[in-house]
Amino acid sequence: MKIKDIIEIAVIAFGIYQILKWVRGTRAWMLFKGIIVLFAVSAIAMVFEMNTIMWIFANTINVGIIALLIVFQPELRKALEQLGQKNFLSTLVAFDEQKDKKEKLAQEYIEEIVQACALMSKVKTGALIVLEKDVKLYEFEKTGLPVDAIVTRQILCNIFEHNTPLHDGAVIIRGNRIVAATCYLPLSENMTLSKELGTRHRAAVGISEVSDCVVVTVSEESGKMSVAMGGNLVRGVDLEYLKGKLLEIYADTPDATKFKIWKGRMKNVR
Repeated sequence: MKIKDIIEIAVIAFGIYQILKWVRGTRAWMLFKGIIVLFAVSAIAMVFEMNTIMWIFANTINVGIIALLIVFQPELRKALEQLGQKNFLSTLVAFDEQKDKKEKLAQEYIEEIVQACALMSKVKTGALIVLEKDVKLYEFEKTGLPVDAIVTRQILCNIFEHNTPLHDGAVIIRGNRIVAATCYLPLSENMTLSKELGTRHRAAVGISEVSDCVVVTVSEESGKMSVAMGGNLVRGVDLEYLKGKLLEIYADTPDATKFKIWKGRMKNVR
């Protein structure tokens, strides 16, 4: 092995590392893990000489490459834009560690969210609150107005107050901060959802279909609270359920275990 071979391996390894670091925390990460599973199946088929599976992979690889370009088109465009930025070399070293940092939603802020929903439910103030998890929602955050405020019940209630500039749209919460308001979310195209659901609830289901976030909604007509996650919607939840679900998913505290919610309650709304 020559020196140029070592340099070549180092460059390729560095490139793969940067791609993985860039893809992580985006919607493309889920697709990327699916591709890894397909390659694992292909490797197993090769070892055990499963000819039919090998034939299928061999004849679909060209179509698969084109499909990947189509599926990853937004991420590829973003990467090319970053290549044209002057500070690209600096981002290779640091890559915005602040954005990549995982923050836990503390129990005290969960209480603020729950109490805000309780207050809005009493007066039938419509609300759409998106609580981010591992998949970052930067592209949806850009559709709204930046807020960058600590999560409090007063701020949340004030944002969704009727006839205020920020009441229309969704609020996105990352870690312990409200990062943006009046954000536009994709509507679910699930035809099995109840026809009673309005735009707010369909947006809640829609964003939960394309990310791992949890969405809390308050109905403007009935004041009832709902929770959406993974394309599923639970309607008419009470404060105990809401607090328990958020503690179960976000809070890293011993008290969270006593709020475990039956998985059977998470189901599609027909």
